[in-house]
Amino acid sequence: MFRTLGGGDLTANRAKASHPHSVTELCDEGSRLYATALRAGRVARADAETAPCLMEFALLHPDPDDPDWLRPVPPAVALARRLNPLEREITERRQMSVELSQIFEPFMTLSAEAHTTSDSITVLEGGERINAALNLATAQCQTELVTVQPSDRISEDSLLQGLERDRPLMERGVKVRSLYQHTARYNPEKLAIAARLSDGKVEYRTIDELVERLIICDGTVAFIPARDDQKIALELRQPGLVRYLMKVFEYLWDRAVPMGAGGPYEVDSDGITEIQYSIAKLLVEGHVDEAIARRLGMNVRTCRAHIAKLAQALGSGSRAQLGYLIAQSGLLNQDTSIPGRDGAQ
Repeated sequence: MFRTLGGGDLTANRAKASHPHSVTELCDEGSRLYATALRAGRVARADAETAPCLMEFALLHPDPDDPDWLRPVPPAVALARRLNPLEREITERRQMSVELSQIFEPFMTLSAEAHTTSDSITVLEGGERINAALNLATAQCQTELVTVQPSDRISEDSLLQGLERDRPLMERGVKVRSLYQHTARYNPEKLAIAARLSDGKVEYRTIDELVERLIICDGTVAFIPARDDQKIALELRQPGLVRYLMKVFEYLWDRAVPMGAGGPYEVDSDGITEIQYSIAKLLVEGHVDEAIARRLGMNVRTCRAHIAKLAQALGSGSRAQLGYLIAQSGLLNQDTSIPGRDGAQ
């Protein structure tokens, strides 16, 4: 009798272990028996052994008049018993969130003030503000100015404006290094400026592919674009960031070719130029003509003309065959076949 009332019956324990679940996932048998008990006012204890979860979740309780029967706990009572602990926990956690907010509020204020007054990263919006910041930084530059200039259709007037801004630096003995793409060698405006600066105060190099513009003054302040249209820039004075960007520049500089060198446009034994070698790499990587032209700083028509010459040199009759022939020719493994392909000479 006591063993039965205490729920220690071996059969009931086995039934309980056979289908464990939470109260929010009441089993089909438990739902059926609970509904039967609510309609009839009670259910036989023996029938309830197949759904021990009803006793576990206090949905049934022993009939005080007949221990062989179980009576249902009203749903409203059962629900309140389950909700009360949850509501208490929710109240406690809300109180905890308020206390945590109060503890961290003074620190949040300090953090906001620090970010507001910090000048390590400044957003520059609009050409006038960007140029003003560049002019100030170059005016304060004492030792070296380095720039990365991806090729585009920049006008001669803009190039001359840049030259005029850099002229005081050269007169003060500031070293200027500028990195362009190989396609700049076809730009007479850039070549004319390079010739005007042939006294060694400015050094130009070119490389096959550049991504974004970069200007660094004295290794302490850097400027990078924040948007493709160049209308928003970031002025960086955070030492770690500037140091990292300077290492990126040096990495590219070491692999670039002096503007006066002819290496990038010499032809190897297969009739492949350096620019066509760069296009071949991008073709194998799966880039379309427009993407290749944009990355190498040329227009699409020029890019397609180089692709046609590359196909002719390899004897390709189709675009698909060209990719196959590039891979099979070993062209991309012959990094030293063209002078200048290794980097600076």
